[in-house]
Amino acid sequence: MTSPVHVIGASGKSGAALVRALLARRIAVVPVARDAGRWRAAGIAAHPLLGALRLADLTDPVALRAALADASRAVCTAHARNTTALLAAAPPGARLVLLGSTRRFTRWLDAHGEGVLHGETALLNSGRSGVMLHPTMIYGAQGENNVRRLAALIRRLPVLPLPGGGSALVQPIHQDDVTACIVAALQVDWPGPHVLTIAGPSPLPYADFVRAVAAAAKLARPRVMTLPAGLLMALAPLAARVPGLPSVSPDEIRRLGEDKAFDITQMTAILGVKPISLTEGLARTFSP
Repeated sequence: MTSPVHVIGASGKSGAALVRALLARRIAVVPVARDAGRWRAAGIAAHPLLGALRLADLTDPVALRAALADASRAVCTAHARNTTALLAAAPPGARLVLLGSTRRFTRWLDAHGEGVLHGETALLNSGRSGVMLHPTMIYGAQGENNVRRLAALIRRLPVLPLPGGGSALVQPIHQDDVTACIVAALQVDWPGPHVLTIAGPSPLPYADFVRAVAAAAKLARPRVMTLPAGLLMALAPLAARVPGLPSVSPDEIRRLGEDKAFDITQMTAILGVKPISLTEGLARTFSP
């Protein structure tokens, strides 16, 4: 019988998606979360292979160690900044799969990116067997609002101002592919610590991504305006005062002009996951 998988962050978007996928594959799951209310809100139906929720906060080493005491395979979908705590709490022989982010590659590191980079370093220095998967922008999860928020913005604005006219490349990955990569990574016998980037099938300009979102949401084709990043940063505080418009930090604007294109050769070769097209992913996202 296959050993159960301890899923840390089971009440989050990626965590809940993983729990459902594992149960569908007849793999036993031990959910670990810090909030029982959020776990109930995830709406995961009772299942004979679903263990009782174990409450543990990643900042509580005693509770986390108790929750993972019998773990032989553990996935952490919580922020990678918690990697050091996880490494200290998980049994030495446990196989680990951690979720990072390609934000760690940006030139404009924020607290999120720095946390991922710190977690990656901790894993690589640990000598532990496992992998940290760095996904690009994830879309399509239940309750995810990346593309839906963008669609709402397209609906509201007649013109979208973008640095460089949205020419920077992006390569978003659908939640189903992220989940498939995690499940596949659990089957790999990792010799020591590894890092692997996972992304959509091919990069495209951000402006084309915006247009694809509009088409999937059945909205009019958006007009894109080219504005210098400096001007957008100057206007951002004013735009944030307009109801319905999101607040955008200077670093977020800088990152809009930064290519986020990645080679997925290792993803397909090692994990055997061929990501779905953006058209298919958006169709799933906006399906009734």
